[in-house]
Amino acid sequence: MKKEDKNLVIAALEEQLAQFPHFYITNIEGLNAEKTSDLRRQCFKKDIKLVVAKNTLLQKALENKGVDATIFEALKGNTALMLTATGNAPAKLIKEFTKGDKSECPKPYLKAAYVEETVYVGAQNLEFLATIKSKNELIADLVALLQSPAKNVVSALQSGAGTLHGVLQTLGERAE
Repeated sequence: MKKEDKNLVIAALEEQLAQFPHFYITNIEGLNAEKTSDLRRQCFKKDIKLVVAKNTLLQKALENKGVDATIFEALKGNTALMLTATGNAPAKLIKEFTKGDKSECPKPYLKAAYVEETVYVGAQNLEFLATIKSKNELIADLVALLQSPAKNVVSALQSGAGTLHGVLQTLGERAE
């Protein structure tokens, strides 16, 4: 590959990395065409961009982005990049995709991840990454917690009003 072509690929990778705040480095080597197509389809459905890249070019792009150098140790062998706006979506996808696979090392497997400005290296982090909540999920939980006391007060007032109305109605219907 010519130097100009390499620079174009590095620039394209940098642009893609700038578009998405989170990315996963995975290995999809050994998947047959059917499983690869299925993986790409599932990625598309979950708004995950799947890109296969050369390790050296990806490393240059990551260096230019200023990512922690500990992630570079994962850039060995076949590398596929999963880019996403939701931090836990690729982990959930990998976990779901490999659920029925009984082999020693099911594919795709996680080599490293960059989620919420933190680097996770190794497949042992997959379970944790799948359970991590996204920013929007945390905001929704916070809003639900803040609304809970107000809902309880309104509910108590409504039930008290219903009870009071029932008592007054019973008293009004009683013959004097």
